[in-house]
Order: sequence, then C-alpha cells, then structure tokens
Amino acid sequence: MELLADLGLAVLLSTLEAMGLAALWFIEGLKRWAAKGHSVPDPTGRHMLVLSTGSACSAVIAYGLFCADLPIAGMAQAVLAALLALLLLLVSGAAWGRRLGRDRRRRRLRRERLRWHESQREGSTSASALLRRRRRRP
Repeated sequence: MELLADLGLAVLLSTLEAMGLAALWFIEGLKRWAAKGHSVPDPTGRHMLVLSTGSACSAVIAYGLFCADLPIAGMAQAVLAALLALLLLLVSGAAWGRRLGRDRRRRRLRRERLRWHESQREGSTSASALLRRRRRRP
C-alpha cells in the first residue's frame, strides 16, 4: 500500500509541476499572439523567477519526501529539480547571449559613427567611400 501511495504522489506532483510550466509558456505565447506583431515585454525575468523558485521548491519537497520515507516520489522531485535547474541555465544562457550580441552591435555602431564624424571633421576621406566600406560589412 505504501508503494502505491509513493507512486501516486510522484505522478501527482510531477504532473502538477509540468502543467504549471505548460500554463506559464502558454500564457507567455498568448501575450505575444495578442500583441499582433507589436513589442511585448521580455519574459526572461519571469521565466528565470519561475524556474529558480520551482527548482528550489522541488528540491525542498524532494528532501521532505525522502525524510517521510517516500523514496520514489522524492527521486521524482529531485529529477524535476535538476531538470528545472538545467532549463534555468539554458534560459539564462540564451538571455546572456542575446545581451552580449546586442552590446557588441552597439559598440560596433558607435565606433563606425565616431569614425564617420572624425572623417567629416578632418576631410581626409570622403563620406561616400566610408559609406561604401560600411555597406560591404554584414
């Protein structure tokens, strides 16, 4: 009987967490769909908050289940905590990569603008040559 309760609790808790994550991603997708091409606030902060608290709560629940001598449910929660932590790493890594790319683009554009302004002051190179060189770059 104890094994059946352990399995049932493992399935119930895992299903609830999966449904909660699916609901979060569905709601975020619905926000993008409702915007119809307009800008939507970046959901990365909300995703990181949900994934970090979900991972921490799953780890605490797993510890409690192991202490309550429910090893199957505890192991299921520990696996879910590890998966949520991995998903948190992926989301934060993707956000970091986007930010790094945006900063590099900004720096490159700033350097090009400074070069263009300097060339206008000095008069050493023509602006059209500088613009042609700029167009060749991807």
